[in-house]
Amino acid sequence: MNMTLDATVELAWHKSTFSSNNGDCVESAAINGATLVRDTKARAHGHLTIDATSWNHLITTLKD
Repeated sequence: MNMTLDATVELAWHKSTFSSNNGDCVESAAINGATLVRDTKARAHGHLTIDATSWNHLITTLKD
């Protein structure tokens, strides 16, 4: 999924409650029917964009 983000858009990034306090985690943010995912330690490297259906499938699979 290709998505161009407006630099003025403020995203609400969230870390998993299972993340450790040493920064070893990923963060996610929801926008326009998609989920953005980034590495907490390498935020400047950008993010992955995952469509809502694929994100829901991933989360459901990980919970099983």
